[in-house]
Formats: sequence, structure tokens, C-alpha cells
Amino acid sequence: MASTPFSTILRNSHNFTTATFLLSRTYCSSTTVTNQNNLFSRISPLGDPCVSIVPVLDNWLREGNDVNDQQLQRIIKILRNKKRFNHALQVSEWMSSNLIGRVRGLDNVESYFQSLSDRDKTEKLHGALLNCYVRERLVDKSLSQMQKMKDMGFVSVLSYNNIMCLYTQTQQLEKVPSVLAMMREDGVSPDIFSYSICINSYGARSDLVNMEKLLEEVERESHIDTDFITYSMVANFYIKAGMKEKALICLRKCEDKAKHNAIAYNHLISHVMMRLWKLQKANCKKQFNREYITMLGCLVKLGDLDQAEKILNEWELSGNTYDFRVPNIVLIGYSNRGLIEKAETMLRSMVEKGKTPTPNSWAIIASGYVAKKNMEKAIQCMKEAVAVKAENKRWRPKANVISSILSWATSNRDIEEVEDFVNSLKTVISMNRDMYLSLIKVCVRCGKEVDGILESMKADNVELDEEIRGNS
Repeated sequence: MASTPFSTILRNSHNFTTATFLLSRTYCSSTTVTNQNNLFSRISPLGDPCVSIVPVLDNWLREGNDVNDQQLQRIIKILRNKKRFNHALQVSEWMSSNLIGRVRGLDNVESYFQSLSDRDKTEKLHGALLNCYVRERLVDKSLSQMQKMKDMGFVSVLSYNNIMCLYTQTQQLEKVPSVLAMMREDGVSPDIFSYSICINSYGARSDLVNMEKLLEEVERESHIDTDFITYSMVANFYIKAGMKEKALICLRKCEDKAKHNAIAYNHLISHVMMRLWKLQKANCKKQFNREYITMLGCLVKLGDLDQAEKILNEWELSGNTYDFRVPNIVLIGYSNRGLIEKAETMLRSMVEKGKTPTPNSWAIIASGYVAKKNMEKAIQCMKEAVAVKAENKRWRPKANVISSILSWATSNRDIEEVEDFVNSLKTVISMNRDMYLSLIKVCVRCGKEVDGILESMKADNVELDEEIRGNS
């Protein structure tokens, strides 16, 4: 039996014009454009060593996704193990030029850049500085840096795309097409991202005539492979304008592009789910917490965190019992993608509204900070978790998270703070080897006796192993 195309399902639905089966994908916005997969899953299929993976890395950032040193180091290790040494080197070089602003801060980056000789100010470093300015939405500095790069012959398609992203981020969408025109005048060939950013600028301003013209131009370009994201974005603008047939045409093209593309299928699946969610709300008087948990769990698994956050906001307004198992799903989703700061901001906003989280919620944030090696935040959030232990008396912190925090605290906190933290842990778990070892280490570091701690260990039947004997 032949499968039914996704576009047919939607065409036969009762309320097509109000269906939000396609998300508005604003390129380079502060929100994530495509959360359907992780960075390595995009790099992995590019096995040809002659194919550069730099565009994939650049696009990952342009989409608003987060990236950190630990994540990239892990990718480099995997590529080396697979003997993809050229790609591993590309990731390493890209990391050094693109993470400089995130690690050092803009002021330090500018000082560092100015301290270099003209010979050392390479094209990559000029591009990294432009990236920093664009990320901070500094229009004047970005345009000044862009002009310097043009004068030096350092501009590339990425430079122009960055400026278009800048105008998109600062809500100056009317200026985006002029940048595309400037590219052509300067002899730089636009890529699919250039066209997509410009198409989005037309659609966002309801200039559907020019949006159509540019899309048709892209389709005529034999060297440009129009992707499913572009078609889904255009379809979304048609939906908002009530142009059903044109939206369906774009959606069919989106389906064609989805063949053998797992990310694209995830994208379409999430839209099917949203359609079913709308049907459920139309036919069922009330959605209970279990329905929200199911829906959010599916969206998080697909990586569609933007839509998950919208559903979570809907839940908060539903009047349902404030069960933290619901928002915890989204907190886990953000944490797993390295967006732990966003997860903490979300949780604290709930606390500010007068809600008391379960310890599980704070433990999710603590675990996320441990993964990012931000131990100060990790211990702070774990203290928050212990403080609300009454909200879930069966909760127990994960042993590996506690072990990591204690290992850091023994070298970076004074003895009183370590003792207070261990004593707070004793209210939710029994004293164990790691807790005793942390007390011994901090006492030795501070020149205090450990005999009393050793006696307590014997009383609790905790074995005095070689590491403990060596530290005591």
C-alpha cells in the first residue's frame, strides 16, 4: 500500500490555514532554527576528506545553536579515531577562531586583536572578530570591520551572510536584500544560506512577490541545492497569508528533499505531531498533565525545543496542577543540548512566580553545569536541590554529579563550606566514601587533623582504601 504524502494529510485536514505545521525559521535569530539533531550528526555523513566541513560548522552557529569547547574536542577525537584527520584539523582551526569571543569576552578579544602585528592579523582572525561583533549585535562595529575586510580583500560569502544575519537580528530586515545585491556587485557568489536569509527577510515583511521571485531564481541556479528548510520556511509564510495551494506546492518540494534525510523527517514528524495536538485540543475539552508530558517528551526527543517551549508556556496557562515533571522534560532537553543557562533561567522564572520546584529540577541544572565544567554553578544548584528536598522525599542526587562537585570543592572551597555541603547531603543520602574523602582532603589542605573523620568512617563501615590512606 502506497504511503500517503504529508502534504495530502494536511490538505485533507479540517483547518489547514490555522495549522502551524511549519515553524517560522528566522536565520541567525537568537532562537534555534533547527534543533532536529546534534552537530556531529551533520558532520558524520561528510566522509570525503576533500569536502570542507567548515560550512556545516558556520551554519550551526548561524542557526543560533550553542557550541562549546568540550563538544568540539569530543568531535575532534571521534574524527581522529575514524582517521578523518583533515576534518579533525578543520574543526580544531575553526574552534580556535570562532570560540575566542565566547571564551575571552569582547573587550579581551579586541585588546588581543589590537596587540597583534599586521602580519598576524590573518583573514580568519578578522572573520572571528566580525563574528564577535555580529553576535553582540554591534551594528557600527560590524560594518566598520566588514569595510576593513573588503579593503584588505578578506571578504567571503560568510562575511556577507554575517552582515545579513546582523540586520535580521536587529530587525532591519529591509536592509538584507541590499547586502545580497552588494555581494553580486563585488563578485561574490551567494550560497543557499545567503538566499535563505534574504527569502526570510521578504517573507517576514509580507513581501511575498519578491520572496517568490528570489525562490524561483534560486531554483534556476544549477549549483545551488535548495534545501527542505528553505521550502518549509516559504510554505510557512504562505500559510500565514492564507495561500493554501502555494503552501502545498512548497510542502511537496519539502517532502522530495526529505528523502534519505533523517533531520528533514524529524522536522516533518514534529509538524505532524503539532497537527495532532491541535486536533486533540479541538476535540477534547481539557488536556491533562499526562498529555503535556507525552507531547513535550516527543518534541524534546526530536530536538524541537522551540516548539516544546511554546507547549510549556501553554501548559502554564492551562490551570492544571503545577507538576514539575512537566517542565523538567524541557529542562532536560536544554541541558542535553548544552543550553544549561537557558534551562536555569527558565527554572528561576518559575520560582519568581511563586512555584517551588522539586529537587529533581535543580539537580537537572546542577548536572548540566557539571557537564560544562562550571562547578561553582553546579554546587550552587545542588544546594538549591537539597533545600527543597521536602518536595520529593524519595529524591536522591546522582552519585557521579556529587562526586564531581566534591572533587572540585575540596580544592576550591574552604573547609567550612565543604563541611556545610557534606552535612546538607547527609540529609538526603548516607555518608559514603566520596563524602569522607572530600572532608579528608580539605582538612589536609587546611592543616587540620583527620583522626575524627577516620573514626567516623570506621563507625559507618566505610573501607579505608589506599587513596584514603594516602590522603590522610
